[in-house]
Amino acid sequence: MSDPVSLARAARENLARGLAALQSPAVPPQVMVVAEPIANAMSALHRVEASNGAASHEAGPAALNAARHALAMLQQQPQGYPAVDQALEAIAGSLNLIHQLAQAASAPAPHGNAAFAGTVAMGAPGQAAPPTQPSPQGWGQPPQQPAYQQPPAYQQPAAYQQPPAYQQPPPAYPQAAPPAYQQAPAPAPAFPQQPALVAAPGGAMRFEAELGAHSTTNFYKGLSGNDVIDSGGIFVATYQLPKIGSNVVVKVSMPGGYEFEALGVVRWTREAPLSGSDSPPGFGAQFTQISPEGRQLVYRYVRNREPLFHDDL
Repeated sequence: MSDPVSLARAARENLARGLAALQSPAVPPQVMVVAEPIANAMSALHRVEASNGAASHEAGPAALNAARHALAMLQQQPQGYPAVDQALEAIAGSLNLIHQLAQAASAPAPHGNAAFAGTVAMGAPGQAAPPTQPSPQGWGQPPQQPAYQQPPAYQQPAAYQQPPAYQQPPPAYPQAAPPAYQQAPAPAPAFPQQPALVAAPGGAMRFEAELGAHSTTNFYKGLSGNDVIDSGGIFVATYQLPKIGSNVVVKVSMPGGYEFEALGVVRWTREAPLSGSDSPPGFGAQFTQISPEGRQLVYRYVRNREPLFHDDL
């Protein structure tokens, strides 16, 4: 690898790997000051490639100075970051290639070409000397091409100046929360305080069922299913026992002021003489008509208090 274009391309690829390593999120922001001399060296090498080596005399020493400056700055940065070590290795590897490029550019032109050109110019006697052809590599002063002098992409990458995301966080997050969270109104009861009256069949008895944390009145669940409504009902502790199979209307009062009315049919009774202190008299009614709100209240209650079990098999 001795031609200027190959040397410049290999050195620029090494510098690109070093620059990519410095863009790692784990690298401290102050290390990014090294990006500017790296970009300047890459810009000079790009001019060598774009001019097919004609700009080596001017761009080779410029790239060498910029790469040395970047390596010196990077060696002064905090150590212990793998990305910084990778950038150091990449820049150091490119310096050898850039040094070869700069030496080749500063070497004097060989005299053999000039002697050969003079022989051709003399020509044979009586013949006009042919015009001297310029060197295919153009080792003289190349024409200045603005596109290769300073590519805008390497002058000052905007990402290295100051990322906007870290300057000022969006004001929507540190500001006050939406009005709905500043002053939340008192939660309204999930269900109406006054229960809707149930249209009871003729002759149906009405009962009050007050439920509490330790009340004898409680919901029950049969052994034939797991649902407290479909396979169970409510046990109402009372000495006034209706007949099995009769329709009843039960007004259920629950903690928190929630109430609902439901229609049921008496499935079983517990007589007073057979009841002890732990088994008060009463009846079990299966719900035959219950509102969706009442159903949700039942499920909410049995999540906090286990229902009774009744052998309905």
